[in-house]
Formats: sequence, C-alpha cells, structure tokens
Amino acid sequence: MHENRTSYPKRKTQMYQQLQELPKKYKVLAVIKLHKVRSTQILPLRKILKGDVQFVAIKDKVAQKALDSLDIPGIKEIAKDLEGQCMFLFTNMSPFKLNVLLAKNKVMMAARGGDIASIDIVVPAKNTGIAPGPMLTEFKEAGIPTKIDQGTIWIAKDSTPVLKGETINEKLASILGKLDIKPVEAGISLYTALEEGLKYAEEEMIVDVEKVRAQFSQAHQEAVSLSIEAAYITADNISQILTKAAQYARSLSIESGFMTDETKEQILQKADAQARAVAGQAKDYTPA
Repeated sequence: MHENRTSYPKRKTQMYQQLQELPKKYKVLAVIKLHKVRSTQILPLRKILKGDVQFVAIKDKVAQKALDSLDIPGIKEIAKDLEGQCMFLFTNMSPFKLNVLLAKNKVMMAARGGDIASIDIVVPAKNTGIAPGPMLTEFKEAGIPTKIDQGTIWIAKDSTPVLKGETINEKLASILGKLDIKPVEAGISLYTALEEGLKYAEEEMIVDVEKVRAQFSQAHQEAVSLSIEAAYITADNISQILTKAAQYARSLSIESGFMTDETKEQILQKADAQARAVAGQAKDYTPA
C-alpha cells in the first residue's frame, strides 16, 4: 500500500479494514510467522479453536500500515516486528493458554525431502496398488522389500527404513506420500503477542505444563506441611493436625505417667520395665 496511491485493490482494502477493527474487538492480538508453515497445520486449528480464536492471514506491509494507524497501547511495537507473511490470531484468552493449546494440537504431516522423522517410520506389508516400473528401484533404494503380484507392487514384509530423529531423503518422502504415511509431527507457536498493552516475545510465552504442574504440587505439599507444623487449621489439614495432636498427647501422657484409658497399659508396661531394671541393678550390687 504505497503512500501516493489513491485507490487500492479490493482485497487489500478489506484486509486493512479488518485489521483495524479486530484489535478493538479482542483483548489479545497474537502473531504467527508463516515461514515453513503449511496450510495442513492451520486448517485443523481453525476448526478446533473456532469461536475462541479468529485467524487472519495478511501481508506485513498491509498489516504495518493498518496497525500504525491504531491508538492502542503497544500495537506499534507489534507492527515493527512484522516481516514476511504473517498470520494474526485474535482472541480473549491469554497468550500463554493459546500457546499451550497450539502446542497440544500438533498434526502428523506428509514428509518432504530433508525433514526429520518424528517417529520410527514403519512401512507395513500390503498391496501398494502401484504398477511395476521405475518405482521398484525407488523401493529397493529405500530398503523396502517388494514383490510383484497381480500386476501391482506389493510390500513383501514390514520394514523400518528410517528411525525417529533421522533424515528423510527426497525419494523416500515421495514413496511415503504415495503410501499415505505421515511421519512428521508439526505444530506452530506464537511469535509475539499483545495483551492489554503488554507485549510478549516468543520465548516468554513458552509454558512447560508438566514442570509448572510439578511446581504447584510441590508448593502445595510444602504449604500443607507448614500449616500442620504451625497448627494452622484448614479444611485440607484438619485431620492431620488432630492426628498429630493425638499422638503428641499420647506420648506426653506416657512420659509423665498420667494414666488414661488409652495409655494406662503402656504406662504400666513402662513402669514394669523400669522396676525390673532397678531390681536387676540391686541384685548385682556388692558393697565395698
């Protein structure tokens, strides 16, 4: 959208207007960089997050011009970070929750040459439906045993041409695509986000859910232990505090010789043991 223009393509004008209206409607504006992101990653997310997140793909120049004209705290800082093809996500949920949802909803995708296998790639024995020809050589080079039966290529037995973490070459990627085997797990994450004037960088929005859950669990256990030690009664610890008090009272009763129905047997046993010890000492005593 050049400064000297007086008219613009209809599509760009619509995108410009949309990007001026949506930041006023939602609390959070988040950005995804679309470099190396495939449409097959975005489509499932649109369905899963429908109603909670609005996705808008827009070119950086149009976006920068639209955002720069808005009087919203922090939004001009977002505009400065835009480069290349971007996708905006508008929502009322926190960017941290949104990033966790994106991480949870990864998809398995067809491989391209140079991709890294996310799983051990198992090619099962079956009829491929592919006619014999140059493909036989490609199967052989990929280490996949084949045979010809009924005019088609059959995979003779289960094989694992690539293990998790290894690189998938271009020929194998082509074979896997024909066999509808999707060995690459892919997800997207937020590049930046703006929430009520606060701008977050990519690394600030990464949440290790299991680590945070463990930290909360440890904090809860430590809080319960402290409340029990301090005898600060809550609904969570009252039974433990009463149990501890009962044990302390029992020990004090036995130690002081104060008899109760619950402690008299132990007190008498203790007294008997002490008497036997004294008697034993007296029996062995010899005057000087």
